Amino acid sequence: MSNQSEKVPQAMAETFAAVTAITDAFCREHLNDAYAQLIRFAAAALCRKRPSPLEKGTPLSWAAGITHAVGMVNFLQDPAQSPHLPAQGLYQGFGVSQSNTLAKSKAVRDALDMSQMDLEWCLPSLLAEHPMAGMVFTDNGMIIDARSLAREDQVLLHQAGLIPSVHADYAPAPAKASPAPPATDSREPDPKPRGEVPAADAAPSPQLELF
Repeated sequence: MSNQSEKVPQAMAETFAAVTAITDAFCREHLNDAYAQLIRFAAAALCRKRPSPLEKGTPLSWAAGITHAVGMVNFLQDPAQSPHLPAQGLYQGFGVSQSNTLAKSKAVRDALDMSQMDLEWCLPSLLAEHPMAGMVFTDNGMIIDARSLAREDQVLLHQAGLIPSVHADYAPAPAKASPAPPATDSREPDPKPRGEVPAADAAPSPQLELF
């Protein structure tokens, strides 16, 4: 089963609900919906482990550890990222000690084989810039970047599990070009007003000459 699922065994349903209630509230205050969803996926994946590491320890400590682990994948402590949260802010926000949070975070990363910029645990906003996120093999063995394809093709590849997201839904909109400033004439004004050129004598524009 893909880790992008919230399905959990019945025996772990209560634990999953307890952990995600804490992480959802934390994400509403400090992070965003995209983080909340990834953390829910991670909590569910841990609940499906046999045995599940969440069977030991408190929901609060696991909530802090899972959030820290997902944050490490996505450079949460980097001030250049948005959202951004320093490690101390995470510890204080959950009210869990640094040592406890780090121990749980390592257990999460080991159990789910997480690493920084891990495609499976990347935020959709970071996937748009990930160098490997859109690479797929064609039937003839060529590699193409699916991010260059039309959105409908990206949707089909995503549904087939070949790419982690639909890049077109997260790519920034192209910047609008600034309007050109009005042209100015730096020449001295003609002291004698000129008469209007008759329409018949006016030279055609270069664009019209093309037709």
